[in-house]
Amino acid sequence: MTGPALLSLLAAAAPAATPAEPPAYLQFLPLVAMAAIFYFLILRPQMRRQKEQQLKISALKKGDQVVTAGGLIAKVIKVEDQTVELELGPNVRVRAVRATIGDVLPPAGSAPAND
Repeated sequence: MTGPALLSLLAAAAPAATPAEPPAYLQFLPLVAMAAIFYFLILRPQMRRQKEQQLKISALKKGDQVVTAGGLIAKVIKVEDQTVELELGPNVRVRAVRATIGDVLPPAGSAPAND
């Protein structure tokens, strides 16, 4: 074996030079970044709104104006542990589950924040 045959045999036996591969943790970096974005843009604000809603409902008192989940505007007459008694109109009273209260309206005399 001389010349070209020897060179081809040596070339086949020598491992090919490959570029160094990046570390394995860099493959998971985009997934971690997407999880962080999902948490800060979707989950965290939603949890904050839910906590504020629970605080509003737990602070209900007689005389508050509320909007039910069905869209009815009513005045709170009586507050119990799990239910509230609401006045929808003159001599129209209903009992509603506390969790169905959608929002507590500000008092009628206060101006909106954007005016």
